[in-house]
Amino acid sequence: MKIAFLTFGCKLNYAETSTYERGFVENGLTVVPWEETADAYLVNTCSVTERAEKKCRNAIRRMHRLSPEARIIVTGCYAELRKESLQAMPGVALVFGAKEKTKVVKDTLALLRSGDGTAGAGLAAGPAEVGSPEPEAADARTTETVAAAAGPARAGEGDILEAYSSGERTRSFLKVQDGCNNFCAYCTVPYARGLSRNIPIADAVAQAGRIAAEGIKEIVITGVNTGDFGRSTGESFLELLKRLEEVEGIERYRISSIEPNLITEDIIRWIASGTKFQPHFHIPLQSGSDTVLKRVGRKYSTSFFEEKIALIREVMDPGEGTPEARLKPYVFFGIDVIAGLPGETPELFEETFRFLAERIRPAFIHVFPYSRRPGTPAAGWKDQVRDGVKTERVERLERLCTDLHASFVEKNRGRHSKVLWESDLKDGMMGGYTGNYIRVERPWDQARVNTIEDVII
Repeated sequence: MKIAFLTFGCKLNYAETSTYERGFVENGLTVVPWEETADAYLVNTCSVTERAEKKCRNAIRRMHRLSPEARIIVTGCYAELRKESLQAMPGVALVFGAKEKTKVVKDTLALLRSGDGTAGAGLAAGPAEVGSPEPEAADARTTETVAAAAGPARAGEGDILEAYSSGERTRSFLKVQDGCNNFCAYCTVPYARGLSRNIPIADAVAQAGRIAAEGIKEIVITGVNTGDFGRSTGESFLELLKRLEEVEGIERYRISSIEPNLITEDIIRWIASGTKFQPHFHIPLQSGSDTVLKRVGRKYSTSFFEEKIALIREVMDPGEGTPEARLKPYVFFGIDVIAGLPGETPELFEETFRFLAERIRPAFIHVFPYSRRPGTPAAGWKDQVRDGVKTERVERLERLCTDLHASFVEKNRGRHSKVLWESDLKDGMMGGYTGNYIRVERPWDQARVNTIEDVII
């Protein structure tokens, strides 16, 4: 039997899909590209924006046209939030919500082996569809009501799919945490992925060992709210980092994303003490306006955010006093920003723009236009920003990002760093990333693939 996979959304989804794929291969299925005919297709969906949901639906329709008899399996955030509508789509045989991810391989195999489409009929019904309630009613959704409605797994006490990606030769994304308890006004994550929970440190270390055994040199630690690790096991994120540091064979680590209020001074100073963790931080800001941050429920102010960035730079950036220090690279900051959140007036947007351009000056800005998500408080607010205005703001921030990134690269020019060479070949060149996430290229050399080399930027 042939099975194909298609993944939308975050690196967490890619880690989960890769884990499903290993399970099916171990059971004798052959993996083919999703554009080809197959006996089954697995779609790991995203629901972060309306556009993401549309892409998922279009892909499912295309798969059904390509192989009308194939079983289409759907999982991911869209599968949790819109389960009933997905089940009604032609070709869709099984839909797995947030609590059912550990059953994906087992129940799909049972369905395929039955040959009549009736296997899996005893599959647990799963969480009720969140649906699209009137936005004004969404404010009643709280941590307590979601946990009560969804059952123990959503409350952080049940199953969590242990997952890591293995599609690349050089880098793996290791999932250590899932879910979120923040309930920001614009976000569906607590409804789609449940409340915060994590795997035990011992399990994370064991998976890192398996990744190392595959010859992979770098691990990116992933989660929905990664820094909240330990909520369901009583452990700490810093304990996790220290234990992963001990895994032989892994030479570099990165933290995929961490909230500014969860990256503590102890974590910063430990990373800076000479560890395998790279000078690369991905920190969500979302808005550079205190008015907007407070309204949407973010747990920090712009001054707190600025102080945290300043502390990291103080501890980790090279000094200028010695020749040795002048050769070290600067810390990379990638910052998430949402343009056009409800109530973001032109004046409040300018606050965000100036905060980034003048006070923070990150190396990169991940810019997202606000997408109105049914079932969230912000969807019901009356002061929505027009789409055209959001587009203009995204374009301004993207131009700023281009300038800031160019400035960061130039600031690092002539400094020494280490690059992990990747296997991609394009126009006779191979590429890789330095520790502080600058992309570099060199002429193709097979012997250098998956090796770490000193370079001058």
